[in-house]
Parts: sequence; structure tokens; C-alpha cells
Amino acid sequence: MQMWRFGLSRAAAALVLGVTAIVTASCGSRAPEAPAATGDAQLSDIERTWYDAVVAFPPATLGGPVDIRRMHDVIASPPVDPRPRTTVIYLHGCTGLGDLSVVKYLAAEGFVVIAPDSMARKYRPLQCDAATGRGGYNLFVYDFRATELAFAIHSVSRMPWADVGDMFLIGGSEGGVTAALYRGEAFRGRVIAAWTCHGAPLVAGLDAPPMEPVLSIVSADDPWYSGRAAVGQAGDCGTYMPGRPNARSLVLPSGEGHAVLNSRVARQAIVDFITLWRRP
Repeated sequence: MQMWRFGLSRAAAALVLGVTAIVTASCGSRAPEAPAATGDAQLSDIERTWYDAVVAFPPATLGGPVDIRRMHDVIASPPVDPRPRTTVIYLHGCTGLGDLSVVKYLAAEGFVVIAPDSMARKYRPLQCDAATGRGGYNLFVYDFRATELAFAIHSVSRMPWADVGDMFLIGGSEGGVTAALYRGEAFRGRVIAAWTCHGAPLVAGLDAPPMEPVLSIVSADDPWYSGRAAVGQAGDCGTYMPGRPNARSLVLPSGEGHAVLNSRVARQAIVDFITLWRRP
């Protein structure tokens, strides 16, 4: 069975980690030029995460294929249909972009999806060990991810095909930590997947504005957050939702594992969430 938890009364959960980013570019800003190549030595590490981001556009025709490319290719050859669409910024987990199935799924549902590539950095050690299902080895990576999100918010305002007034944030696992701790107001809503909002002070909490819609999704027995090695990480983000009337926590039944974004139930919940809160 599924278990939903709804926030009813406010509880303060403010932490230092998080980046406040304000979109200041006007709608008339000229789109940036693509770099000569993503391997351009002149690109900074933070620029690499943006220019090497994966971008997925909805099918041009009913039932057609999703248009999925890297950002540098999109800048060089913009989509044929330039109309701004509801835009999702997706933050991947600790091992990288993976198979992109959730990115393709969301694009097929009609959303533009941008997935910055944290692994495009020249220096990018892992924060986790996928073989053991444990993390916390290079804690500065959380600062990397917060900066990457801030730069994405800054950069997306220059893309005429992205609707900066109708954006959503989705983060999975390590990316879910960043999604939970982002303190700005750039998004109409955020989804925190495969993360519990519990743990060390560096990563614990939920820093979304009190009225911002939030959906958190985690499995009841996520192996990454159970056992002796994951002290204090069990639970779900619902603990931080009192006082947040537009926030809810979906706890999937035991056995769903860590990859909740592959769950049919979770994916439908995300589409329903964006559909509910997107701009009319």
C-alpha cells in the first residue's frame, strides 16, 4: 500500500546549505552561443555542467519520439517549435545521469526537461559508493550540486524555449538533497525523490518556502537509509512538512528499493503533481 503524509502545522527547518538564485535576465535576452566543444579548455567546471546538460523536448507529433540532446547541441540548433513550455530541472543522483528513463518519460508527458551533468566537471569525485549503497565520502560535493543548480537557474532564463515562470525542480538521491535544501523561489514546485530529509546537519531538513508545493517520494525500506551505516537517515520528508499546506510525502511500500523514480506509481504521482501546480 502507499502511505501519504500531509503537512498541517509549521515547523522551522532552516539550514545553511542551499543557494538563493534569482532570475534577473529579461525575456528579450539573446540566447548564448554554444562553445566550440564541450571539451573546450576555456570552460569552467560549472559551465561544463550546463553545456553538457541533457535536454529532452516533447515529441513533435503525437506518439513521436522524444527529442533528446546535449545543451551545446540545442544552443547550436534550437528546437523547431520555440514556444516556452513547462520546464523541469532534474538533478541526478550520486553516480551520474544514468539511463535517462525518467527524463524521457517526463518529456513524453509534455514537459521540457533539463538535466545538468555534474560529472562533466574536470574534478568530480564521488560522494557515494554505489557498490555498498553508502555515501558521505566527499561532503563538498553537496556544495557543488547547490552551485550547479544556481547556475542552471541563471542560465535557463536565456533559453527562449524554457518557461522560467513555470519551472519545477526534481532531484533524486544526492540530487534530492539539493532539491530539499534549495532556499530560493524559482520553482512552482519541487519533487524530492529517494531522499528522507534526515541525517547529519549538513544535509537534513527542508528549506522550500512554506507555501511552495512539495512532493517527496521514498520507499519504506530504502536500503541506502537503513542499517547501522545510515545512522539517523531513516524516515521520510514528511517530518518537515507540518506548516506546509501544499507539501505531501509519498512512502512507497517495502521492496521498491532506492530507485523510486523507476516506479510507475512514483512517476504518475510526479506527473499529477506538475499538472496540478503548473501555470494555467
